Amino acid sequence: MSSKKTLVIGASENPSRYSFLVVNKLRKNQHEVVAIGKRTGFVNDVNIQTGMPELNDINTVTLYLNPINQKPYYDYILSLKPQRIIFNPGTENPELEGLAKKNGINTIEACTLVMLSTNQF
Repeated sequence: MSSKKTLVIGASENPSRYSFLVVNKLRKNQHEVVAIGKRTGFVNDVNIQTGMPELNDINTVTLYLNPINQKPYYDYILSLKPQRIIFNPGTENPELEGLAKKNGINTIEACTLVMLSTNQF
């Protein structure tokens, strides 16, 4: 299995959050993970950054922000030129999906945790 460098937007140190679980599961599956959240911190060995750090070679962006909180990230996400954006339950956003498609980025409405569990990631 090849590693897909994945950006988790909406990452949290709170163990009850899906974003926390997904960072751990991605690492367990040997994926390189970059995490952005409201506050800095750590999930296992992954540093949660704030803002919009300069990143390269992002394969997948997986979202854990509601559509309103995604707005400030539109240009940033598109500038990363990921292969795909995963809209987890509650993050579905027709506006961002449309922008992504115009930029040649695949979009998927799915649960990243389920995708990892069923080897569809």
